[in-house]
Amino acid sequence: MIVTVITGASDGIGAELARQLATVRRERAGLILPARSEEKLRAVADECTRLGAHVEWVMADVSVRADCDRLIAVAAQRFGRIDTLYNNAGLSAHALLREVPPDKLDWYEYLMRVNYWGTLWCTYAALPHLIASKGRIVGVSSHAGLFGVPGRTAYSGSKFAVAGMLEALRAEVKPLGVSVTVVYPGVVDTAIRLHGFNAQGQQAGVSGLREEGMMPVETCVRLMRKAVDARQRECVMTAKARFGRWMKLLAPGWVERKTMEAVKDDFRPQ
Repeated sequence: MIVTVITGASDGIGAELARQLATVRRERAGLILPARSEEKLRAVADECTRLGAHVEWVMADVSVRADCDRLIAVAAQRFGRIDTLYNNAGLSAHALLREVPPDKLDWYEYLMRVNYWGTLWCTYAALPHLIASKGRIVGVSSHAGLFGVPGRTAYSGSKFAVAGMLEALRAEVKPLGVSVTVVYPGVVDTAIRLHGFNAQGQQAGVSGLREEGMMPVETCVRLMRKAVDARQRECVMTAKARFGRWMKLLAPGWVERKTMEAVKDDFRPQ
């Protein structure tokens, strides 16, 4: 059995990843599915069980270290091993820093707890099991973890932090047989872009990014799975982002203009 932990498994990329693994591996799939939304999580778990996977769902909030420790303990107790950890749980945000009221700035810290600390805490708890299995660690960053996007000071900051931490960890665990893959999706057709925070720290209900040519979530997950199975260092999901990385070294001003163009007119700084 191949045991996989997927944080943020109730919706979006996490839910689709669970379904694809259950479909491909069926009875060989051991899935630990933690999230905060019980109704959605139960539905995903039931679907994966019907496909033949062995599933344990766990109510957990990755912004709480004790929950991260507990979900890893549940995985180890249920299956006796962990082969892959997908750090997928995350929150989005789009707000100009100067427009955040002083009494609302705490949501920046909360977003960092979910996106960065949740990744670190889950990885830390799972590390002994992943060393034992010579397993895989996966971190879901973003194009906003490669380029500073206007209006995304909170989100870009957290996703740069995830990428930096995992790059450093890769060098530490590579001699132990553990791989680390950092995934950089672009705009994916999931609800995360609508549930992100606005300047007031409230659910925005709308994305600040242009959404032409959004990547289907099924495609995103297939690309991620392929990279993780091959133990690739990273998976930059679009040709535009791969080109942008080189141009950031050669013409950073050009890249800044392009990131501005990715933002809807109503959300651009004036």
